[in-house]
Parts: sequence; C-alpha cells; structure tokens
Amino acid sequence: MSDEKSKKKLSSGVIVLIIVLVAVVLLGVAQIVSAFSDGSIKANKQKNNSIPRSSGKYVAELYIDGTILDKSETYNQEWLLSTIEQLKNDPKNEGILLYIDSPGGAVYQSDEAYLALMDYRAEKPVWAYFGSLAASGGYYIGCSAEKIAANRNTLTGSIGVIAGRSVDLTGLMSKYGIKMTTVTAGKNKNMMGIDSPFTEEQKKIMQDLADECYEQFVEIVADSRDLSIAQTKQLADGRIYTAKQAKENGLIDEICSLQDFETQFKEFLRNDKITFQELKYEREKKFYEDFFSSFSKIKNPKTEFEMIQEVITTDMTYPAYLYQAN
Repeated sequence: MSDEKSKKKLSSGVIVLIIVLVAVVLLGVAQIVSAFSDGSIKANKQKNNSIPRSSGKYVAELYIDGTILDKSETYNQEWLLSTIEQLKNDPKNEGILLYIDSPGGAVYQSDEAYLALMDYRAEKPVWAYFGSLAASGGYYIGCSAEKIAANRNTLTGSIGVIAGRSVDLTGLMSKYGIKMTTVTAGKNKNMMGIDSPFTEEQKKIMQDLADECYEQFVEIVADSRDLSIAQTKQLADGRIYTAKQAKENGLIDEICSLQDFETQFKEFLRNDKITFQELKYEREKKFYEDFFSSFSKIKNPKTEFEMIQEVITTDMTYPAYLYQAN
C-alpha cells in the first residue's frame, strides 16, 4: 500500500515538473518571438519613456490615441509628458506633428497635455493632424497646434463638458424592498449616489463646475483659432462636426492626407530631407496576460449585456466626455 502511495506521489511530482518545464519553455519561446517581432516593427515604436536615436534632424510624429486618462492600453499621461519634455531638450528634434485619434477624456489630463505642448511650442513648432475622431479633450489638445489638418472623414469638435451623471434608483429600490443606507458627514457628500435623490442645490453645484470648465475650454479654442468668445460659443454646444463643417467654421485649417501634411511640414521647415519619427505608446504585456486572457475568453465569452455594462461603467475621471467607438 505504501509502495502504491509512493508511486502516486512520484507520478504527481513528475506531472507537476513537466507542467512547470512546459510553461518555462513557452515563456522563453514567447520572449524570443517578441524580441524578433519587435525588431521587425519600426524601431521608433515606443513602449517606454525613451525617444528614438536619430542620425539627423527629425520631426516627432506623436500619437494621442484613445481615451485621455492617466493610463490605458494605448494612452499614458506620464509617458506623453515625459516624451514632450525629452523632445523639447533634444537638439535633433525640429518639431512635433501630433496625430490625434481620441474621443476625449478627463479635463485635467487634457489640459496638462495642452500646457506641456504649449511650453514646447515656445521653442519649436507644433502641428496637428486629426484621425478618425478628434473630439472634446482630443480637440482641446489639438488647440496647442499652430496648424490643424484632418482627414476628410474625420469627426471633431464636441466642445463641451460633462461634469457627472446622476442615476436615482430610490424609487426602484423601494418598489422591490431594497434598502441601502450611506452614512455621511456633510449633506452633499453622497450627491449623485444611487440611493439619494439629486437635489436642486446639488444640480447647481455640478452645473457651476461644468460651466467653469466650459469657459476655460471656450477660451482655449477662441485663442487657438483666432475666434471671438461669442463665435466660439456658437460652435461650442457639444456637437461634433465633419471635417468639411469644421473647416467652414474655422475649427481646422485644411482637409488633406497625412502624407500631404507631412510634405507641408517639410516645406515649412525648409528641409525636404527631414525624417518623421513615429512615437506611439503601447503598454507592454507580459506573456501570461495574453495566455490566460485567451483562455478566459474561450471559457467565458462576454454577453452583449456584459459589453454594454463595460461601456457605461468605464473608469473615467469627471468632468469628461466619453465616446465609445467600435
């Protein structure tokens, strides 16, 4: 009996050892493949806070991609600010061409990026090109540019502010006998909570916050696009514009391809030999993240309801504009 137990323990140990060895081999292969694949990608694709080494003068094609928050899969505020600072101090860098493809995001991060680019612009030129969507905070950052162009199918604008969203479930909870109590100190501490009615006083508090952010946004646009405050407010009702409408209203300068815009930048710099270095943030994933994520998706595919839940519960610092594009 003891021999059988020993054999079973030995067998189990061998199986565990094999599993561990297989995992190590797979991880090693993944790292090797990753190293080769990184080499096949343009060397200027950035995954950290370093800028590319260049043998000559270059323009940084700096991507603002995705929702503007502290960090996400495609956007990282710390990386962006650090990159702008490094470019400002790099004698080989001759300018920044922003490529913006963003629905917007948090006011704080948008303004922080705008101010960093304006500081850079005091020494070197900043131009902006809009991709498929450059709205709200994306447009806000674009206002740091001396010249703005867009693809003919771009959607832009959305000059406005969302200061929060209140969902009052007290009636529904009462109907089904659900009781929820939040203990607070300060009568407005729980404002916009699902277990608390949204009072007129609280609406005014949030409206004042939105209005202050809105006035700042309007001033930025008016200054950037050489418009009066009155003209800007006529345009700044939160709507989005096509590229053609944006050009007609003075929100962008022209409609063209990215390649044409690069050529114009070269002409502006009077250097047709200058190169463009693409700087794009992409979060580095560990092998096991993709490995287990793939198994999770196979085992537990998301329902349509779960995907909708993800959209409406996205972690966002308000005030903000959030747009989910497929």
